[in-house]
Amino acid sequence: MIRILGIDPGSRITGYGVIETTPRGVRYIASGCIRVLPNDFPSRLKQIFDGVSEIVALYQPQQMGIEQVFMHKNADSALKLGQARGAAICAAMNLDLPVHEYAARQVKQALVGKGNADKTQVQHMVKILLGIQGEMQIDASDALAIALCHSHYRETALRLARAGA
Repeated sequence: MIRILGIDPGSRITGYGVIETTPRGVRYIASGCIRVLPNDFPSRLKQIFDGVSEIVALYQPQQMGIEQVFMHKNADSALKLGQARGAAICAAMNLDLPVHEYAARQVKQALVGKGNADKTQVQHMVKILLGIQGEMQIDASDALAIALCHSHYRETALRLARAGA
């Protein structure tokens, strides 16, 4: 049994999702968003760092998955996203939590079966796979998708190792 934290980084809203893998499958633990106050940018990064640190302390995950930076049309947005991602990674590493990175395309492929799926398709699969009813914020479902993606990749690696490949 392993608990996995998924992070969908953002400079204003950072989504998080926590799942647990068991011999019977994957189980939903928690999800939500770290919403930062519209302060100066360094203060927002500290809020992300502190928020991820609190989530790790509360839910005690053993591993973390996070989305890799992709190139935006706006370079300033890409840089801010990268810095928000860095704050989340530093919070995890500060607590000795191993971090695994996935491209958005990998996450979509793992959950929907195609790398160009849209956010609503990914959210729909997250809800089905975790048995979640009702509304869910897109940032939280993206974070759960990253956690599920890590779970799939981890299970595949374990199977290959057992098979001696």
